[in-house]
Amino acid sequence: MQTWPAPHVPELPGHGPEVRVVDTTSGELVVAAPGAVAELYVCGITPYDATHLGHAATYVAFDLLHRAWLDAGKEVHYASNVTDVDDPLLERATATGVDWEKLAEEQTALFAEDMTALGVLPPTTYLGAVETIPTIADAVQRLLDQGLAYRVPIEEGAGGDRPDLGDVYADVQADPHFGSVAGLGHDETVALFAERGGDPRRPGKRDPLDPALWRRERPGEPAWEAGELGTGRPGWHIECTVIAQDALGSEFDVQGGGRDLCFPHHEMSTAHARALGGEGARAHMHAGMVAYDGAKMSKSLGNLVLVSRLREHGVDPMAVRLAILAHHYREDWEWTDEALRRAAARLERWRSALSGNGGPDATSTIEAIRTAMAEDLDAPAALRAVDTWADAALSVGGDDIGAPGLVARALDALLGVRV
Repeated sequence: MQTWPAPHVPELPGHGPEVRVVDTTSGELVVAAPGAVAELYVCGITPYDATHLGHAATYVAFDLLHRAWLDAGKEVHYASNVTDVDDPLLERATATGVDWEKLAEEQTALFAEDMTALGVLPPTTYLGAVETIPTIADAVQRLLDQGLAYRVPIEEGAGGDRPDLGDVYADVQADPHFGSVAGLGHDETVALFAERGGDPRRPGKRDPLDPALWRRERPGEPAWEAGELGTGRPGWHIECTVIAQDALGSEFDVQGGGRDLCFPHHEMSTAHARALGGEGARAHMHAGMVAYDGAKMSKSLGNLVLVSRLREHGVDPMAVRLAILAHHYREDWEWTDEALRRAAARLERWRSALSGNGGPDATSTIEAIRTAMAEDLDAPAALRAVDTWADAALSVGGDDIGAPGLVARALDALLGVRV
């Protein structure tokens, strides 16, 4: 799968400090990547609708991590996916009368346009579920062979010419560490599993939390040949596990996404990684939820603010990015027209301050931005540091000819804001 174009990242004098982030599992501030190479996996979109501000906030958050690592002098290996075959996509295609492949292609392209406009650095490995099916099927077969997965009988009419093979589910009870990512109790996780795409009431499962690894062929649904698994398509969690392991290895630094992915998605994908002989991510990071009209922004509720729609209406994407950066990535917050207005005013003020022939010395400002980014990606603190410099530049000026250019390069390199 082709990713979007990579924006230029300006070089700054020196290097930023080691980046520390809050690990969701432990709740502690940890070094995000202790080695010279930093590895990041961010769970991608299911392309059945356009990018909304909740998506944008998540990918901007991990873009900050990517940029902070680069500034610290690390080589970054960043992998992500597109779940280009899944129930929500197929349901939307059926409801709208659009071919599912065409819908996935169109929405993936629109997502790439939105990420380009927002200045998000692209992954170095970017794969779709469909193109990864042979590798995923091999992994599922290994789990079956090891007794870590099992078959569940399927309804009459399913399964093509091998209905006896059944769907394949992972056995969560085979993993003594299951539950370690989210740290939730069994009853609570069963309720969340049902709410977030799971099927706890599926007859024939050993445990309500057992996740699907391979869904057998159903009439009217796409299916792929997979040897002893039978025709079908992969489950969601195993998809991310396999793509992450192939791209980053059996253990890597950070797995990230929105907070609603902590359970079940990251719990399940980490369990699959252990079952396949790895460890998965050393740390998990989760971005907060963005609300609109008093409720979490979601496709099911339809309370969406779309990045593409804002762009169509002439909103500067950098104002959108600044509106996102005004909130700490782990914070829950609500999108409002006033938030966008404040961001646009801040952007205009910065541009005015940077257009002068000189300004106040920028050394302490660059240091403040770097310090804020290194302490759990504190974007609001970084914005305040820039505000202080801009206010001084506009009120009293300064005779450091190179300061405006240095601040502009730092905004671009560290915050992804082009001014």
